[in-house]
Amino acid sequence: MRRHSLTAPAPPMPGASAAAPKSEWGALRKLVPYLWQWRWRVLVALGFLVAAKLANVGVPLVLKQIVDALDLKPGDARSALVVPVALLVAYGLLRVSVTLFTELREFLFYPVAARIARRVSLEAFEHLLSLSLRFHLERQTGGVSRDIERGSKAIHSLLNYTIYNILPTLVEMALVISLLSAKFDGWFAAITLSALALYIAFTVSVTEWRTHFRRAMNEQDSKASTRAVDALLNYETVKVFGNEAFERSRYDENLQRLEQASVKSQTSLSLLNLGQSLIIAAAVVLLVWRATLGVVQGSMTLGDLVLVNALMIQLYVPLNFLGVLYREIKQSTIDMEKMFALLGQHREVADAPDAPPLQQRGGGVRFENVRFGYDTDREILHGVSFEIPAGRTVAVVGPSGSGKSTLARLLFRFYDVGEGRISIDGQDIRAITQKSLRQAIGIVPQDTVLFNDTVEYNIAYGRPGAGRSEVEAAARAAHIHAFIASTPRGYDTMVGERGLKLSGGEKQRVAIARTLLKNPPLLIFDEATSALDSANERAIQEELRSAAQNKTALVIAHRLSTVADAHQILVMEQGRIVERGTHAELLALEGRYAQMWRLQQSGDEEREIVA
Repeated sequence: MRRHSLTAPAPPMPGASAAAPKSEWGALRKLVPYLWQWRWRVLVALGFLVAAKLANVGVPLVLKQIVDALDLKPGDARSALVVPVALLVAYGLLRVSVTLFTELREFLFYPVAARIARRVSLEAFEHLLSLSLRFHLERQTGGVSRDIERGSKAIHSLLNYTIYNILPTLVEMALVISLLSAKFDGWFAAITLSALALYIAFTVSVTEWRTHFRRAMNEQDSKASTRAVDALLNYETVKVFGNEAFERSRYDENLQRLEQASVKSQTSLSLLNLGQSLIIAAAVVLLVWRATLGVVQGSMTLGDLVLVNALMIQLYVPLNFLGVLYREIKQSTIDMEKMFALLGQHREVADAPDAPPLQQRGGGVRFENVRFGYDTDREILHGVSFEIPAGRTVAVVGPSGSGKSTLARLLFRFYDVGEGRISIDGQDIRAITQKSLRQAIGIVPQDTVLFNDTVEYNIAYGRPGAGRSEVEAAARAAHIHAFIASTPRGYDTMVGERGLKLSGGEKQRVAIARTLLKNPPLLIFDEATSALDSANERAIQEELRSAAQNKTALVIAHRLSTVADAHQILVMEQGRIVERGTHAELLALEGRYAQMWRLQQSGDEEREIVA
């Protein structure tokens, strides 16, 4: 569920439009609800921003006074030291004030930007975890994680660029132009405004033109990285087929394109920088020329000339970064919108309003005429009905693709049924909270994926907060304690990415231990012993039978010998239950189950002879 630890209005809710903004201001508007919660801190920070710029503009004003004070006429009896010393003190104080107010602004605003980035990232992560299995099967994990990472950085960057660069520059522009208009004739303000307009128009147009070079460079960089990572992940395959040279040539293709795109990007950047410098230089020359005429004509002092020059340099220095800022802000808004688009992803499976938690009364499960298809035009289950009484074990067998594992996914409510109803203890699982539903179910899957952490962490994941003794008890029950104890680091052994440092059987037993530690009333075993050898399989089967005592269990199996003692066995084919009964009853029917049993028994005998 979405957290509301902050009081600001929430961003677009899932299902809301995730359309990109038409401008950078559109992106900033999405952040207004978050900024509003910190409005007083932001306002004070903006006050320090204005104070810093006032002090910054005050520096050349004092400098003008110093120059005028030193410009003594012959016979002037004033001291050449008293006035300049006072002005120098003022000059130094203004310089310090600029730094002081700037750092105070950062002190107040930086935590706001960091908190907002953290909050939106957390909401995106929480929302991703709340989305349906369908979304996660179709997504690209690397791309989604990069979207969140870039989005978080983009929020931070966008706020910082706005508060630290754009707003200060706008404030300083307004102050400088106002000062020029007030102290000098209209030509100074006219030249400054014209140069600024030309500068901004040139920068924006060239930056827009450069964007496709930058985009091409980023695209080739991503492709080169993808090919390199793909080759390294498949290192053994590359070595087995001796395709090192082939992979090198594929990688170099992208590096060549990256090289060409980066050269074009840098060349266009040089053009941008040159044009900006020419505009600035022309404006400064024109302004200094006007000031020089004023000094010669006696309408301006030497200090005025210094003031005009200092103001122009002070104004145009931050503008030198306008091209970079414009590009970065555009990129930040794109990255930020991708993360907001994740927040706008529709929840296919959502809790009903005011849904109550599951009331556990034994864990009896009922499927009633369930129809379901992953795609609307292809139905997988065709009116499936069966019941697992509380404390009983029901096994489902059948060929691959018959819909066995789909039953487990529907019971976990990873998807909602198309028609029919699934209930636990008489409660429709669509009417209760998903959290309480999944807390009541434990699963040992066929394909076990572990976290890249310790063995203890992965077992304790079944019940976070469990102590070492409880973890060890579960490991003993899953027949993996001896193996763990024999490793140098014991329960602190790292299992590697997706558990790849462990064998298939070891991973399976960790999964079994994790489920045993969770100790839910309803258990699902989805080919739980498929990765084990015969000796370990028999031992684990005994533990699974013991764990399933007095619990409701759904066992999905391929090997019929592992489910022979189930209270009921369902035989599925093409999404339908074609036979049901006990092991003995199904053998007596001489139907599909009996045929599968004989086929597997003869196969086991052949393997024993070969062995």
